[in-house]
Amino acid sequence: MDEAVKNLFLTVLACLALAQPASAQALLDPTRPPPGMDRIAPQATAADDAPRLQSVLIARHAGGRHVAVIDGETVRLGETFKGARVARVSADEVVLVRGSERQVLRMDAPLPGMTPAAK
Repeated sequence: MDEAVKNLFLTVLACLALAQPASAQALLDPTRPPPGMDRIAPQATAADDAPRLQSVLIARHAGGRHVAVIDGETVRLGETFKGARVARVSADEVVLVRGSERQVLRMDAPLPGMTPAAK
């Protein structure tokens, strides 16, 4: 009996000793921006309010669906996005129509404050 209690005590002690370093380590988010980056406030411009085309999905077969992601919202051809109808979806642009006003969103549109990449 004494031997069983001694083995149990040593097992519990070993488990506690091994668990201590694991709880001391901080969990870090590998996708978090470097320190200081989150303190930079982007300067607001009129272009920031414009919708931004993020991706386009066009089915290869005839009559397939045409889907675009604008500001994180998925819209299909003919649907509305913030009061504008999606009139056309092509491989690199989407045309929004609001009344008589047309707005063309392009995939290659630079972000505000970005410099063009060297070619």
